[in-house]
Amino acid sequence: MFVIEDELHAEQVGRFDSRDAAMAELERISGVPWDEEPNLAPCTGWKTCGRDYQVIEYDASHTPWRELKRTLVLKISADGVHWL
Repeated sequence: MFVIEDELHAEQVGRFDSRDAAMAELERISGVPWDEEPNLAPCTGWKTCGRDYQVIEYDASHTPWRELKRTLVLKISADGVHWL
């Protein structure tokens, strides 16, 4: 199981069966302006904030899920789109 999460705001963006599917969603999200959903930050300081998207891999065969790997992949803000 792969989850895209905005680390800064602890919000899940989606769950995916593969890393490729999660990366395809991040590619789509990277084309959305920083001040529109889903890139619009939920905080009151959204104009100077942004999103730090991580892909988190979980072993979903355990309850609770066991985190295997966490990778910061994409940052989006008024400064632009930054792939890491």
